[in-house]
Formats: sequence, structure tokens, C-alpha cells
Amino acid sequence: MTRRHLLLAASALAFAGSLPTYAQGAQRRIRGTIDGVSGRDMVVTTREGQKVTVRLAENVGVSGMRKLALADIAPGSFIGTAAEPGPDGVWRALEVLVFPEAMRGTGEGHFAWDLTPTSSMTNATVDSAVQANDGRSLTLTARGQQVRVMVPPDVPVVTLIPGTMDDLKPGAQVFLSATPATDGTFTAARVTVAKDGVVPPM
Repeated sequence: MTRRHLLLAASALAFAGSLPTYAQGAQRRIRGTIDGVSGRDMVVTTREGQKVTVRLAENVGVSGMRKLALADIAPGSFIGTAAEPGPDGVWRALEVLVFPEAMRGTGEGHFAWDLTPTSSMTNATVDSAVQANDGRSLTLTARGQQVRVMVPPDVPVVTLIPGTMDDLKPGAQVFLSATPATDGTFTAARVTVAKDGVVPPM
């Protein structure tokens, strides 16, 4: 296995283990900006304005993001998309993550998500992708359930890339799932961080 494949596998593991847990609601999703990192403790100001301390696991996995084009959402791709219900019964995407092939099947399903109060998350295979005037129309299949999603042209489309602890800098935006501790802190085994200007959109 090449170094690139090892890094991609590490990135996959860093992100993959979190999605089924999110669906079950056992942990708290934290979206926010890093205030500082001291040792294994990372202080984050959440999007709700709270300051929380996240204790990073010794072998914490760090992933970044790379932008893709709308056309990169192709039939056969395995994607994750947060979306809101549209008036026509078609979900409207808020973001799309095209999973690396090594992560195919990660967290497969359609379930509630907390990016917005009415959002869902669908991790599924793209059956069809048709370019339309108002974006890219997708038909997805997840565990036998078919979901239709419209992806507007301005919606972020990204994929995962490997990151390091050096990417966890003050001012960087992060997305993570963390386990609350009795002392009010949190612990996390993986972090997705903004890299080269690409912010985690999920």
C-alpha cells in the first residue's frame, strides 16, 4: 500500500466512524472556530456562541476538505448530502460530500440532521445525475430507499483529504462529533477542519 493510500485510509477512518453515531444521536455535533490548542485540549467557540473545551484523543484523526465541481457528482458516486425539504417534494441540498472510494457505504441511510432545524442527511449511491437549469438533479438510493435531491449551483461540493494536528490552528473552522464528560468538557477522536480556505460545510 502506498503512502497516499495509507493517508486516504486514515482520513476515511477519521470521518467514517462518526456518521453512524451522528444518526443515533449519542454524541454532540460541534461546529465552530478554534480559539486555541494547548496540548490535547482544543477550545472552540461554537456557532451558537458557546465556548467549549474538547479533549482530543491521543491518536485523533484530522481531515481537511477539497472543493469539487458540481459535475463531479456522477452516477455511481457515493455521497453524503445535507438537505432541506422543498415545496415540490424534492430535497434541496445544502452541501454535498463526495466520499473517497475507500469510504463507500459509510453511514448509509437517510436521517435527521442538525445543520438547520429541518435538514436531513442522506448517505447514498447516486443512481442518476442530470444537469438542469437550476442545478444538478440527483436520484439517490440508500438501503433500498430512493431520495430525490436538487443541488443548486452555489452549494459547496467537497471531498475529504488528509489533515494533521498542525491544521488545528486558532481561527480555523471545525466540525466534529464529541462525547460530553461530567466536568462539562468533551472528548473527540476525529476532527474535520478548514484547509486551504475550504470550510467543512456539513
